[in-house]
Amino acid sequence: MTDESGAGAKTHEMPLVSVVVIGRNEGQRLQRCLDSIAGMSRRGFEVEVIYVDSDSTDGSVALAEAANARTIALKPTRPSAALGRNAGWKVAQGSFVLFLDGDTVLHPEFVADSLADLSKDEIGIVWGNLRELYPERSLYIRVLDLDWIYPPGYTSFCGGNALYRRSILEATDGFDDTLVAGEEPELCQRITALGYRILHADRPMAGHDLAITRWQQYWKRSTRSGHAYAEVSARFRGTAQPFWACEARSNRNRFMLFLACLVAGVAGSVLIRSLIPIGLFCLFIAALSLRSAWKARWKTNDLFGLVLYGLHSHVQQVPLYIGQLQYQRSQKKGIRRSLFEYK
Repeated sequence: MTDESGAGAKTHEMPLVSVVVIGRNEGQRLQRCLDSIAGMSRRGFEVEVIYVDSDSTDGSVALAEAANARTIALKPTRPSAALGRNAGWKVAQGSFVLFLDGDTVLHPEFVADSLADLSKDEIGIVWGNLRELYPERSLYIRVLDLDWIYPPGYTSFCGGNALYRRSILEATDGFDDTLVAGEEPELCQRITALGYRILHADRPMAGHDLAITRWQQYWKRSTRSGHAYAEVSARFRGTAQPFWACEARSNRNRFMLFLACLVAGVAGSVLIRSLIPIGLFCLFIAALSLRSAWKARWKTNDLFGLVLYGLHSHVQQVPLYIGQLQYQRSQKKGIRRSLFEYK
């Protein structure tokens, strides 16, 4: 395997992997993440650990320093994951950069197994399977755990936890820190435009602690995703490779259908003084949910989880579209949104 060295990278007999962890008030979740990095397999490579903190108030910086991580304490007026990741990789010395969120637990073999994939010149990013650590803690986590499951193979984007070549971060100048969400898919589009491919390897990468136990958290996380759909798709509108335009349009159409059917059901029940119209609306949503659950059956054998997932795939269209509307309103008023925090 060739040891790619970018500007500022040191020459090592063995490749150096820089693990960049970002966090904001993650507390003991951060400790667990750093412990998992300390316990990772290091077959044929060396590791440096960098923790970038976004103005935590829970002692996260001291915790990372005690774990011998290099720490960077940011106090941004507009915190974002992109700012943290950029601050980390720009001081990293490795030829490869693994980004981790502070609420994850790294699988010990992921990096060692994935470096072999990066020996192929056309592959720029490798990401693996991310699953929830505690799906039993709430119905929201149980459902959203299935959202992490993607088919293996080449993909058009990855999530926040992934292994990158440093050279492509330098070539693209990294993440767009004007984005408060969707910064990874946006960067992936610029990376694939350079001719690199993104590989979703069918191997464990990390466990994740979503910590969503309330409806308000679920709602806010979904509006953040809708905001990302709108903002990122706007970036690529009219380009040779439009991205997320179909997803944004589909979300709008599904929301409009949901709203029209709900209004028709409620109005019909009021007009004829019967619950039959609203009951028909509920049956319609149930039928759509079961159809979605059937299509997602390859993800799990958990029948109850699948039914919940089918319902989630339609209910979330409401906060998703509200997130799109929030972006559009912010654009008209010239307002830049701040960080979406749901924990």
